[in-house]
Amino acid sequence: MVGYSDHKQDQLRRLRRVEGQVRGLQRMIEDEKYCIDILTQVSAATSALQSVAISLLEDHLAHCVAEATAKGGPEAQAKVKEASDAIARLVRS
Repeated sequence: MVGYSDHKQDQLRRLRRVEGQVRGLQRMIEDEKYCIDILTQVSAATSALQSVAISLLEDHLAHCVAEATAKGGPEAQAKVKEASDAIARLVRS
């Protein structure tokens, strides 16, 4: 079982919303809308994706990392490293 199983439908709903935002951005470009309006929508879509990422990270820490650290050993260290790397990627984006 993956850490986000309990929130799977919420995650899918959020991603569908982002998908709609991206389609809207494509239409805005096709319709040659004002640059600042497009940038505003890009920011909104980016924020929505970041929200999904944070939620997934929280679930991963609460489930996968917590479970591995409770067992201890090299798997625990690997899960913590994996989570740290994911956080670093999110901070850079």
